[in-house]
Amino acid sequence: MSSNILHLGDPVTHFWMTRAVARIMGVNLSDAMAEGALSAKAYSDMVTTCRKCPLVAECQHWLATEAVPQNAAFEGCPNRCTLERLQ
Repeated sequence: MSSNILHLGDPVTHFWMTRAVARIMGVNLSDAMAEGALSAKAYSDMVTTCRKCPLVAECQHWLATEAVPQNAAFEGCPNRCTLERLQ
């Protein structure tokens, strides 16, 4: 019997990565929550989704090189659809 153990990334790191991708896209997640466009559960799910992502190094590189606002999230970002909806 094989077990399928899911290794999640550091929650603090991925919390800030989620916020950083959103910021580059012009999305303020705190404002989205205050306006009712994003629930606390959906926000938590976004961070958990980020923690599962296998493209962390690529995303960190994208975050380090994208100083200007972008219309879309990092290619391959599992939160891309949610962030684009919040734009």
